[in-house]
Amino acid sequence: MAIDGKWNLTIKTPMGDRNAVLTLKQEGDALTGEMSGSDGTTQVENGTVEGNTLKWHAKVTSPMPLTLEFEGTEEGGALSGNVKLGAFGMSTFDGAPA
Repeated sequence: MAIDGKWNLTIKTPMGDRNAVLTLKQEGDALTGEMSGSDGTTQVENGTVEGNTLKWHAKVTSPMPLTLEFEGTEEGGALSGNVKLGAFGMSTFDGAPA
């Protein structure tokens, strides 16, 4: 799986699509990086890789403080999956190489 590098991420939210640039680095089964968008930059936390499944958390402060919990896959050069939006339930995300 080739996940190292920058990804243009689109997160579906109740307030519309939110765009971010996700920078990822895989070392063994650990996943690190950062996510940057119009509301600032946050670190990738608790990142793991199992097969072609990626999991990570990102703490955001706008429009309110919450932790986004991502779980997705990389297939054919694209990312996609689900994201838990704190108290706002589940949604989806997708990403393409930046």
